[in-house]
Amino acid sequence: MAINVNTVYTTVLSILNKEQRGYLTPVEFNKLATQVQLEIFENFFEDYNQYIRMPKTDVEFASRMDHIREEFQVFEKTANASAVAINVYTQPTDLHRFGSAFYTKGTNSPEIGILSKRDYQQQILSPLLQPTTNFPVATYKEDKLTVFPAVTGPATSDISFNYIKKPSDPVWGYTVGGLGQYIYDPGVASTDFEISDSQQTECILKILQYAGVIIRDPNIVQAAQQELMQDQANEKR
Repeated sequence: MAINVNTVYTTVLSILNKEQRGYLTPVEFNKLATQVQLEIFENFFEDYNQYIRMPKTDVEFASRMDHIREEFQVFEKTANASAVAINVYTQPTDLHRFGSAFYTKGTNSPEIGILSKRDYQQQILSPLLQPTTNFPVATYKEDKLTVFPAVTGPATSDISFNYIKKPSDPVWGYTVGGLGQYIYDPGVASTDFEISDSQQTECILKILQYAGVIIRDPNIVQAAQQELMQDQANEKR
């Protein structure tokens, strides 16, 4: 279940205003919320890689690995290229981490072998290793996949990308009341966090940490840091 953006914002404001420490505007909150969600999202992959390298004899490690994988599996997606020029296919606009690509022009939709430019140049020197529609290859640079062999009349549907998409930016949508106050309105382009509610505590603490910098209150920064460290220590027990 995703994290409700209004719950996070009202909690952050409640903590900040408890001792009249300051205020965080919706615009400031939305920027911090986007940054924090992306940080937590990236940590899924770092934590997963760490657990993979650990001995597999402890069942607890396995369960944590499964939990982390479940956290980012919901972001797995398959989509066609977003643009094409001859044999150069631009990746989907929401692609965050590339996984694999398939060539839909082949009879069996074969997976494309991703090669470095050097490896590709060496491969084409051999008559037996020439790429075909059933055994396609490609070089991948920045957001472009250059696929071989090229086809006549290329279309974005030629290539199917499997990838991890970037989470949508959380937005606390609002209208302005008669007294100039901000009123939460979920119908005004409001978007909840896409990470699961198991990350809600960490999300709130990280936003508070950044909020303390914005309102220039080192006590808030320090308190949030201590709570984060304690929360992370509890997770690893």
